[in-house]
Order: sequence, then C-alpha cells, then structure tokens
Amino acid sequence: MVIKSGFCDLGFAKVDIDRQRRRGFQEVIYCPGKTKEQIKKIARELIKNRQNLLLTKLDKNVFTYLKKSFPKLHYNPVARLGCLLNRGRISPKGLVAVISAGTSDIPVAEEAVATLGAMGDRVVKFYDVGVAGVHRIMDNIDQIRKAKVIIVVAGMEGALASLVSGLVSSPVIAVPTSCGYGANFQGISALLTMLNSCSAGVTVVNIDNGFGAGYFASLINK
Repeated sequence: MVIKSGFCDLGFAKVDIDRQRRRGFQEVIYCPGKTKEQIKKIARELIKNRQNLLLTKLDKNVFTYLKKSFPKLHYNPVARLGCLLNRGRISPKGLVAVISAGTSDIPVAEEAVATLGAMGDRVVKFYDVGVAGVHRIMDNIDQIRKAKVIIVVAGMEGALASLVSGLVSSPVIAVPTSCGYGANFQGISALLTMLNSCSAGVTVVNIDNGFGAGYFASLINK
C-alpha cells in the first residue's frame, strides 16, 4: 500500500479517504465487479482510517465472508446493503420521504432508505402508492408535504414522480427501476418518462440507483 495525499493506493484501487471532508460522507464501495478479497481490502483501509463503511449491491454470500473479518458489519437483505458506522452522524432537522410506486420497487427504495439512515437523516416511507390507485398517494399527501425532500421510486412507465411533484413544494428525486414487462426495457421507459417530466422540480438518477438518490437527498436535507 502507498499512502498519497488524500488517498491510499492499494494497487487495484485508490481509496479516497478525503471524501468525508469534501463531500460530507466517505467513499462508498460498489460491490459488483469486485472480488470478495478486493472488497475486504478496501473495507479494511476505510475502517483503519476511521471511515464509515457502506457497501452497495452487496451479495449475501460476500456479506457472510466479510462478516468474519468485520463482526459489527450489518446487512440489509432487501436493500442488498452492508453498513458499519465508525463515526458520529449528523442529524438534520429536515425529513426525507421515500415513496415507492409498487411493492416490486421496494428493494431500490430500501437502498435509498438505508443510505439515508447511514448518513443520519430522518426518513418516512410510503410504499405501494402508485398511479394505478392514485387515491393511495392522496391519502398520505399531508404527511408527504412535511418532507424537505422527496424520493420517488417507480418502474413500469414511471409516472408517479411527476404526479407527486405536482402536489408538493419540495424537490423530488426520481428513481426509475427495472421493474416492468418487455417494453419497459429494463427501466428505460421509466427513465425517459421521468426525464421528460413536465413538472418542474424533478431531478432523475440512474436506473435502480437508490444509493444515488439517498445520497443526493441527504445533501439537500443538510
């Protein structure tokens, strides 16, 4: 390992230990494409530098492997997210609402919720309230309007983000998911709907990127 200014060079990875100071949260490990040994070495380096540990898209078998080295590591099987907190978290006054259109969208919504929890944000959840039964969102609209920022997770045609944005004054972060039948194109249809929203105040993250939505919502909330 070579220690550079602001990062540690492991050869296969350059671990950014300065990101907490710059961005308010440390580097996060995206697990797909990495071997379990690589993940463990990166995680060990972050922990050694007193960083919080967040691992996204973490396979259950890889978590079991890591747990032997990091006994305090926690796992959210729905969000497929591992977490080990070594530093205190900021607790902003603002509330973040996380909304899922359908039950099938919950894993992506839970990734956003778990990310927000690791970053110290207060979260309220509204699941399975999509446009196929719009009365469900209307039944919760007073609570949703109390949120400082709102995350809307939806697959299929992805219309829920525009609907919610038209009913609230808070910024909306739209998350398209890969849930849907063939013409959904693994989330492309929802992504295009959200990008083409006519409701001002909607920003869009990538398909199934609950982490990105949670991170951005936390920055707004703080």
